[in-house]
Amino acid sequence: MATATPYSNETARPTSDRASDFADNANQQIDRALDRAENVARQVADQGREASERVGEVAGNIKIAVDKSVKDQPMATLAVAAAVGFVMGALWKS
Repeated sequence: MATATPYSNETARPTSDRASDFADNANQQIDRALDRAENVARQVADQGREASERVGEVAGNIKIAVDKSVKDQPMATLAVAAAVGFVMGALWKS
């Protein structure tokens, strides 16, 4: 009467099936994680693009305001620029 050894085909097959199931589960989880990471990366890229557009709009608005200020009140604009330069220089040294 033959008894099953730990290395027989009958014992090895269920173990290989379990290993295969485990590998399939791991692959599915990795695929889901990669999909989530891709979605997050896409959202970050979209937000960065939107932020860049907003910064461009603000820069354009500042340029328009400075141009108008220089044209309408050149001395006041020069005084403000000098004050800002002085404050930035003082902050830079500290």
